[in-house]
Parts: sequence; structure tokens; C-alpha cells
Amino acid sequence: MDKKANGKALLPILVFLVLYLGSGIYFEYLNPVEGGMGFYIMSVVVSFVIALIVALVQNKDKTFDEKIHICAQGIGDDNITIMLFIFLVAGAFSGIAKASGGADSTAYMLLSIIPAKFAVPGLFIIACLISMAMGTSVGTITVLVPIASAVADTAGLNLPLCVATVVGGAMFGDNLSFVSDTTIAATKTQGCAMKDKFRTNFKIAMPAAIVTLIILIALSAKGGAAQFEVGEFNVIQTLPYFIVLAAAIMGVNVFVALCAGVVLFLFTGLITHSLTIASAFSAMGEGTSGMFETMIVAILVAAIGALIKENGGFAAIIAFINKSFKGTKGGMFGIGILVLLMDIATANNTVAIVLAGPIAKDVAEDYDIDARQSASLLDTFSCIGQGLIPYGAQLLIAAATAGITSIQIMPYLFYQFALLIAVCISILLYKNKKTV
Repeated sequence: MDKKANGKALLPILVFLVLYLGSGIYFEYLNPVEGGMGFYIMSVVVSFVIALIVALVQNKDKTFDEKIHICAQGIGDDNITIMLFIFLVAGAFSGIAKASGGADSTAYMLLSIIPAKFAVPGLFIIACLISMAMGTSVGTITVLVPIASAVADTAGLNLPLCVATVVGGAMFGDNLSFVSDTTIAATKTQGCAMKDKFRTNFKIAMPAAIVTLIILIALSAKGGAAQFEVGEFNVIQTLPYFIVLAAAIMGVNVFVALCAGVVLFLFTGLITHSLTIASAFSAMGEGTSGMFETMIVAILVAAIGALIKENGGFAAIIAFINKSFKGTKGGMFGIGILVLLMDIATANNTVAIVLAGPIAKDVAEDYDIDARQSASLLDTFSCIGQGLIPYGAQLLIAAATAGITSIQIMPYLFYQFALLIAVCISILLYKNKKTV
């Protein structure tokens, strides 16, 4: 039985946005905290806990025990459980990959074969590959922005342009990566295979990347040859990344691929003496711990979402989309705008996807949108938002590392703008190929 639309049931989301977005604006712009990022002062977990309390207080027709049962059903959903387990394994993979030197070796190996004249487009390609292998745009930015700064300095190029190039490539890889938490969240909330979402996403992201590459090549042709120091690398340390990426693309179960990657990085780390047994387990532990906040957010959002849905909140959003957007393509734009607004509000693309995912799934069913397509829309629009907002972790870390402001980087985010155009065109040209 469909729930009656009830806009008041959306109050927990409003409370979360006021707390999280409000505190972010205050600490970022009105009363900046020295050495801190304003949008990360207020813990996203604390904001969601308060929102959950508000959700539990609503609906006087149900007892507290009944509400807890509704929360438990939401948290116990198969897709939420699978998502939590994948987050754990992905965290271990990310931790041991970084500690083994795989990320640095891959970056330096690719840099060593790039002509100095085209270092900037080369950086874009490297950022794409590393981010897709690592599954983290922030990690990629941390590794490559110092190199981008050196390229800008020695080639006489615009520093914000070089930094934006790395950010764009990082967002490309993060959007397509099989081990990214955004991919995991998008596919599990929509109920589709990662390889299917990848193929759908690739058709949108690749044209945008090609356009970006052409622009960067044209700009590089006007500049001088870059000079920068390429650090030492070991080809053996890069192999696990490419093996896991190939396995994931071929459709190997993501658990199997990630676990195999952990074992491979362990062996390559031991062979190249970049790891010991002790440091390997420590790195896996740190990587897993790094996923704890994301997992807690997923649990809280699942509980809040279940209560909001029970109280008619999802029905209210779907009714608004039905009123504002017509047809399948309208529904697709509705999903995109929904997750984009969530990302602008939360400054976290994974949180935005987890928040918007259940609503997007209902919209997809109502508008007969393929699950692969709705998962792709969630990941792509959140990627666009996260890669453009000046207060997101990606631009803030890139700006801080390069010694510039995030606002200076924004005009040169060619990939994000191209991706926005590409996804809009893909929606306008969309023909449903939904299989039964």
C-alpha cells in the first residue's frame, strides 16, 4: 500500500541540512576557523543523529518500539548490509595499497613516459587512472597536486589550471572506480551490478574526458616544456591496481576482486620491501577505520529514510517530481537534480547518494527508468556537484596544497562542466533498454 504524501515527514532532512549546511557556512565564511575546513567542523554523524531523533519524535500514531522496528528493517535491508561489507573490504584495500607504495609508483611510472611539452594533459590522464584504481579522488589529489604545482611553475602555465586538471581527472576516476564508496552506494541503493553501472557511466564520462583532453592539449601547446622531478617507482607495486581494475571490468565479484587486491598488495609489498607483515595489517586496519564514519552515516541514513518513507516523506518528494517533471526523461532530470542538491547541501557525494538513493529508486520504478541508469545518474550528478563546490574536500585540499583559493580553481574545471553537458545530452537521447 502506497503511503500518503506528507511533506512534514521531511523535517528530519531539513534539520540535518540546517545543522550541517548552516554550521558549514558559519565556520567557513562568517567565522572561519584557522587551519580548518568550515564544512567539516560539524560532524556529519552528529547532524544525522539529531535528525534521527527528530524522525523518532514524529508520527504519534506509532509507538517508540514500532519506530525502532521500522529503523531495524531499513538498516537490515540486503543492499545496506552488502554495502557495509564492501565498505570494509574497500577500506582495507585502500589502506594497504597506499602503504605499499602502489599509488606513488603508478603516478611516477606514468609521469616518466609523458612528453614534457604535454605534462598537463598527461597529468589529467594519470589522475583519471590513479583515481579509478584507488577509488578516492581526495587521495589522488593529495598525490598529484604537488606535481601539478611544479609543472605550472616550470612550464609557465596557470597554476589554478594545472590544479583543476588534477581535480577533474580525480573526479573522472572516482566516478567510474569499482572500489569507490560512491559507486558502491549508487549501485547498492539501486540494485544493479557494478559492471553494468560502469558501462552506462563510461558512455557519459568518456566523451567529457576526451573534450577536456583536447582543451588541455590546445592550452599546453601554447606553454613551455615542464620540468619536474619524477620520483622512484617500482613496476611490481603497480600491478595489483591494474589486475583488480581488469578483474572488476570483466565482472569478477567485487568482494573477490578486492580481497585478491589486498593479497596482491601484501605480496608485492613484501617482495619490494615496502611492507612488513606488521605494517600491512596496520595499514589495512587504518584503511578500514577510515570507512567507519561512512558506514555509520549509511546506517543512520537507512534508519532515518525508513521512518521518512513510513511517514509519507518519500511520497511527497515523488509527488513533487511527478508534478514538476514529465515522462521518463523528466524523471531522470528529477533524480539528477535531487542528488545534486543533496551534494551541494552536504558537501559529500557519498552522503548525497545514500540520502537520495532510496528516493531515486522509487522514482526510477515510477518512471520506468533502468536501475543501471538511475545508479549512473546518482554517481554522475553527485560527482559534478562535489567537483565544483568550492567548500568540498576535493577543492579545499587541492587549493591548500597549491597555496591558492578554491574559487581560483573553479573556472578551469573543464571536465566537470563537460560532464554536466554530457549527462544532460545523454538524458535527452535516452531510450529505455530495461530488461525484464
